[in-house]
Amino acid sequence: MKDSIKEPKSKFIKVSCSKCKNNQVIFGKPSSVVDCTVCGKTLAEPTGGKGTIKARILEVLS
Repeated sequence: MKDSIKEPKSKFIKVSCSKCKNNQVIFGKPSSVVDCTVCGKTLAEPTGGKGTIKARILEVLS
């Protein structure tokens, strides 16, 4: 029997802030509010599962 390694269901996401256009990598399932490191605008909010992303998604990282 071959052991298999399970892939994580959560991903990191590269987003662009709609206010200052800063690119930032965030977690797809945040446990707290994620703010832009440059201007402080909220990029993501927790919902108990996948977060509510309030920025432009550029890329889903694997």
